[in-house]
Amino acid sequence: MTGNVPTREMNPNLPVTSDEIAADVKRCADAGASVFHIHARDPQQKPTLNPKVFQEIVQKIKAAAPDVIIQLSTGGRAGKDWEDRAAPIRLLPEMGSFTTGSNNLPGMIYENSPQFIEFLAGVFHQTGVKPEIEVFEAGMINNALFLQKKGLLTPPLHFNFVLGAPGAMPGTARNLVFLTDSIPPGSTWTATGIGKAEIPLAAMSIAMGGHVRVGMEDNLFLPDGSPASNAKLTETVVAIANKIGRQIASPDEARALLSLNPQHRDRVKTA
Repeated sequence: MTGNVPTREMNPNLPVTSDEIAADVKRCADAGASVFHIHARDPQQKPTLNPKVFQEIVQKIKAAAPDVIIQLSTGGRAGKDWEDRAAPIRLLPEMGSFTTGSNNLPGMIYENSPQFIEFLAGVFHQTGVKPEIEVFEAGMINNALFLQKKGLLTPPLHFNFVLGAPGAMPGTARNLVFLTDSIPPGSTWTATGIGKAEIPLAAMSIAMGGHVRVGMEDNLFLPDGSPASNAKLTETVVAIANKIGRQIASPDEARALLSLNPQHRDRVKTA
């Protein structure tokens, strides 16, 4: 929906406040989206891991669109303290993001040390929150499988292949096929294309039987070069899926596909 990097100056359609994010979630849910990857911003619109800010966002999302799956971010741009990054998972959302390795991104090293990813895997294990394993390069798959062998991740695993970020794997069909061939049978996967790779990778993923993430965290423009919105990006993907013959999953169908615990549907702490 928002990510840590985009600003209103880059695209005025970016939702920033809790009210704006919740209203945008409702629009995207009505268009067909089921899972919502949520970042938080402070009053100065800077990235934050403050659990109170996440709680406010989640509370308003659940009021606007009670059926959707909420996935909270543990991303390192908003802070490097281990407990701060684990705090969104301790709020008990249905899902949380989990990057199982380090890589270069524009202007920074996105650092996730072996010690940190083992710590965070332990938090996922203790809370029962489903991790979405964010894969920027193939070694991150192996790191996740190592954590599974240690009993910290429970199969079936869900992977999100993030392709096209400067400093990481390019957003090509060849790379997407390689990554999908590298995960265990029975796993689920989503493709995320950065920038101009977003919609082409979405189409590839749909054709290959995978799932799709789109949104303004990853891309601020529609294929024709006009400013994007989260709803317009969702509508674009739904139109492609409809033309190819792939049905759009409802939130409950997505829960079944992702092997989410149905008892955790409304467990997220909002008080």
